[in-house]
Amino acid sequence: MTVRRPHIAILEDEEHLAVGIRFNLEAEGYRVTCFRDGGSALQAIGAAPRDIDLLILDLMLPGMSGYAVCEALRGQGWDRPVLILSARTLSDDRKRGFDVGANQYLSKPFELDELISRVRNLLTHYRPRPQPPAHVVRSTFGQAEVDFATYQVTCNGAPVRMTQLEMKLLQYFIEHEGRVIPRQELLENVWGLHGQVQTRAPDQFIRRLRKAFEPDPAQPRHFLTIRDAGYRFVAHPT
Repeated sequence: MTVRRPHIAILEDEEHLAVGIRFNLEAEGYRVTCFRDGGSALQAIGAAPRDIDLLILDLMLPGMSGYAVCEALRGQGWDRPVLILSARTLSDDRKRGFDVGANQYLSKPFELDELISRVRNLLTHYRPRPQPPAHVVRSTFGQAEVDFATYQVTCNGAPVRMTQLEMKLLQYFIEHEGRVIPRQELLENVWGLHGQVQTRAPDQFIRRLRKAFEPDPAQPRHFLTIRDAGYRFVAHPT
């Protein structure tokens, strides 16, 4: 019986770096495919989305940035892990990376052992979130109307642009309305990250939901932070 080897895609325009990473990952037993531009990576992943198990993504690419590539993949429903590998080291760069759907962020220059460890961790612990129950299709709260089947979202009658992960998070809150949800539960059931993974991604995404749906994001009524416990969604606050 042939055991399927995990398939890793590398999107990196510096050929010498891509070749070096590929050599070491193949030595670990992975299959590796390299791309030098976002268009070719999107085309290949779109043609066979279940064939690629993980994407290692540079941000500074010719023509189409790594941010745009990640956002496009998440918008298409591709839910496999993304590891950003970039020379950008500012906190705003990391925040934007998580905002568009990345799972981890590693700055250049990096230690090879750490890269391999992160790849192994993502492949071992990442589990795609199951598709939502069929009956969870539409929802209204406050001034918002959400259609999860068509991804059409409005607030106060105006369209709201949502990423794939933002929709997943919003749907999870709606499905568990009124209950305090720990951050680790969100990481496992929305991001698909199991184990004690350290990331502030839930906080960043909740801030985006508040900005989109709260009349006053500084005084949220729907997306509440419960100190030392987690978060709670209230559809119709009194």
